[in-house]
Amino acid sequence: MSTAPGESSATSADPIEVDPYLARQVADNIESVRRSIARAAGAAERGPDDVTLIAVGKVQPLERVEAALLAGQRVFGENRVQEAHGKWPNFRSRYSDVELHLIGPLQTNKVREAVELFDVIQTVDRPKLARELAKEMEKQGRRLECYIQINTGEEEQKAGAAPAEADAFIAECRDDLGLPVVGLMCIPPVDDNPALHFAMLREIAKRNGLEKLSMGMSGDYETAVELGATHVRVGTAIFGARDYG
Repeated sequence: MSTAPGESSATSADPIEVDPYLARQVADNIESVRRSIARAAGAAERGPDDVTLIAVGKVQPLERVEAALLAGQRVFGENRVQEAHGKWPNFRSRYSDVELHLIGPLQTNKVREAVELFDVIQTVDRPKLARELAKEMEKQGRRLECYIQINTGEEEQKAGAAPAEADAFIAECRDDLGLPVVGLMCIPPVDDNPALHFAMLREIAKRNGLEKLSMGMSGDYETAVELGATHVRVGTAIFGARDYG
């Protein structure tokens, strides 16, 4: 019986069978991305260990994610709570050291599940969500690292605090609600020079005393590293094109 990407019929202890060719391909891709990160970090007089590679498993077949795990990758990002819930309990029963980041929009009715499942929430983008996260973390006794999402391009269709409102929102989340805010994240507009947005995010983080910057994806992560990214979110360059069918 076939399963859709992100879904599994396996029991919690079952490994996913991985084709040896695919295993090697994914491992080689991860190594190639890590080399590129190291080169970009070196150009910025930073160490490669200053940058965490987040492998984005969104809509990827379970076999590809298993291949990444077999290659030693342990930090992963998911866009949707529901997809992650159907995927990660199996993997985590066998790979207990996985760190899972939510990097997609979070609806308030999914906050309880998100706090249960994830280790890091990168998309705190509005006051209502921040309040619900603070309540749920207190209820569950879990303190998840949080990143404030900044809509650096001020795009109407995209989530995130506007740059002009960033300082006030960061203060509300950190000081009023007591969220463990550790950094910022952004997704630049597709047609803009990403360097301008990465530099803006870096400046907002600097003036607010935040050290972590989640910025850069498969097409621009090297630029992001040169401009201070501590976390890059890479999917296609590791797993290949996504299959939405």
